[in-house]
Amino acid sequence: MPLIHVVIVLVVVGVILWLINTYLPMDAKIKKILNIVVVIAVVLWLLRAFGILGSLSEFRIGR
Repeated sequence: MPLIHVVIVLVVVGVILWLINTYLPMDAKIKKILNIVVVIAVVLWLLRAFGILGSLSEFRIGR
């Protein structure tokens, strides 16, 4: 994946998250949970995009 696509996705996700946090009235706890979920999803996506984390379908739980 080209670096420019990664940067564009990060900027778009950041702007959308900022818009949600700024303009949608929500309880502070819900905003905090939303921010944490988005950050975790972006970190997992970045790790997968750079090949550090293999495909999520390769992970098995149990036997």
